[in-house]
Amino acid sequence: MNLLKKQDSYQVYIYTCFLSQLFFTFITTVNLLYHVKIVLLDPMQLVLVGSVLEVVVFLFEIPTGLLSDVKSRKLSVIIGYFLIGAGFLIEGLFPYFVTVIFSQIAWGIGYTFTSGAHQAWIADEIGEERASLAFVSGAKAGNLGKVIAIPFSIITGYFMINLPIIIGGICMVGLAFFLIFFMKEENFKPINKGEISTWKTIQSNISEIIHYSKASYLMRILFLIALFFGLYSEGFDRLWISHFMEETYFSLLSEGNLVVIMGVIQFVVVLTSFAALHLISKNLIHQQLRQIYVSLFIGSILIITSLIGFALSTHVIFLLSFYIIIQVARTVMSPMEDIWLNKIIPDSSTRATFFSVKGQVDAIGQISGGPVIGMIATNFTIKIAIIVSAVLLTPVIFLYNLILKKFRG
Repeated sequence: MNLLKKQDSYQVYIYTCFLSQLFFTFITTVNLLYHVKIVLLDPMQLVLVGSVLEVVVFLFEIPTGLLSDVKSRKLSVIIGYFLIGAGFLIEGLFPYFVTVIFSQIAWGIGYTFTSGAHQAWIADEIGEERASLAFVSGAKAGNLGKVIAIPFSIITGYFMINLPIIIGGICMVGLAFFLIFFMKEENFKPINKGEISTWKTIQSNISEIIHYSKASYLMRILFLIALFFGLYSEGFDRLWISHFMEETYFSLLSEGNLVVIMGVIQFVVVLTSFAALHLISKNLIHQQLRQIYVSLFIGSILIITSLIGFALSTHVIFLLSFYIIIQVARTVMSPMEDIWLNKIIPDSSTRATFFSVKGQVDAIGQISGGPVIGMIATNFTIKIAIIVSAVLLTPVIFLYNLILKKFRG
């Protein structure tokens, strides 16, 4: 305990990334399989569950981001992890469609409390330059947490699919209490309520974001890219296991064996992602915007081509290979996008709100794209739905190409 109290905010950020991903992965290794095999959700219900989550994110992203900027980033993060844990705990205890929906609401609200607030907190505490390294190191720590979580989730879920969800939910609540004692907030300057009202702060921050987005070419492109990633991702995230189940080999497996197979797949994804993030941090790619753009451009191409390959594949090896490429590319791109946004935000006082707006734009995309993909999967096939998801993502290639042409050299 005394050793932990002596750690600086950088280390607490790394610990939090590690623990949050440890518990979250312990849950999500079996969560979607739990929806398909135990709760028995059909493709439309699976996408509806995701859409509810994204609607909640859309509604709460800016208000919770503003709470973070006005009141406390530490408080925002703590509330977030508590709600996420409580939501998963309820879902694991009660295997019904309505409780899954309720869980998504709690998870969505909790996510918006942590989204942006965690990144803004560390940037304030240790400075923008050191925060760039923290984002990459935090992503690496998170992947290490995933590597550790997956085998334990497989072992636990093999006998009872919902047990990892229950245990993970309890641990996530525990993380919230951990942060109460060890998360310092020394460099954040909250707005004095006597000087300005919360509503005026909301108006001021939103006006600043709109003004800067109009003036900043890069900010407009970043938000557009977030929109297209939202459009494609909801359908894929909710339907990939159902697509696996259409393959004869997977359809014949028992629930316990499916837990093992899906866990092994996730294990390969996190190991590969960890290696890729380590390579990026060693090569200092995260320190130069142009290298970040090139990395994101290549990652987008990999995701689009792999989505099409995943949809059309009928052999187990190809299905697994394309899925792994998609997930590794997404994992590597996430901290790069955080670094990009962090570098172009004009004022640290609205940093959390900018991150929240990006999350809200992504949510708009998922709310719009998810039901469309769900209807296509229900009325046609999941294969066609995933191909449409790939098509929805293709404009980002053009957008990244614009950036690279404008900022060449």
